[in-house]
Amino acid sequence: MAGPGLVAGDVVVDALPYFDQGYEAPGVREAAAALVEEETRRYRPTKNYLSYLPAHDCSAFEVRRPARAPAAAAPPPARASPLLSPQTEIMRNEFERLAARQPLELLSMKRYELPAPSSGQKNDITAWQECVNNSMAQLEHQAVRIENLELMSQHGCNAWKVYNEHLVHMIEQAQKELQKLRKNIQDLNWQRKNMQLTAGAKLREMESTWVSLVSKNYEIERTIVQLENEISQIKQQHGEANKENIQQDFQ
Repeated sequence: MAGPGLVAGDVVVDALPYFDQGYEAPGVREAAAALVEEETRRYRPTKNYLSYLPAHDCSAFEVRRPARAPAAAAPPPARASPLLSPQTEIMRNEFERLAARQPLELLSMKRYELPAPSSGQKNDITAWQECVNNSMAQLEHQAVRIENLELMSQHGCNAWKVYNEHLVHMIEQAQKELQKLRKNIQDLNWQRKNMQLTAGAKLREMESTWVSLVSKNYEIERTIVQLENEISQIKQQHGEANKENIQQDFQ
């Protein structure tokens, strides 16, 4: 709840949930939810909540091409090349595909096929030689895969053991960090609770003092009114007595 004398955007929290009572009363949760919904509907942020983050670098994946002086005899190019371009040819092609809104190409399996020469090339030695070369390449590829599987069967277990040990170490570090964060949160909650209980006790004492002072003021005002009435009655009695004395003197 923002106070009337505060700067726009400043918020003063006037709730003490660790000290206040009555949150479980019927209708309280619904009323709080309605207040939150109403405030979120009309709230407009006045500050940039991401201002503490560094500005993002849009050219992180780009390299600056060195400027080249055009040759004297060379004609000017039809279109000047941009100074900034993606680092790799694959990234450049991908950016061009995204700019053209073209669909992503699926993984091509053509290199793993073993097609025979077409019907028109059955007697073409060159076509058969290309098919033989392709089959030899596929055979070599399968031999390499077998060799990799043999190497993995020999050294894969140790590699996985090392990888698992690394994962266990990472898990232990993450658990330690989690325990540290939980302890910090618990300490913060305890600190907040102690502060709220202290503030609540002080508020209750001040409220009791205020009630006592208000009661005393009321008693003083009631006594003053009573004294004023008594003084008025005495003055009235004295006035009537003076009138009677004056009348007796004239008689």
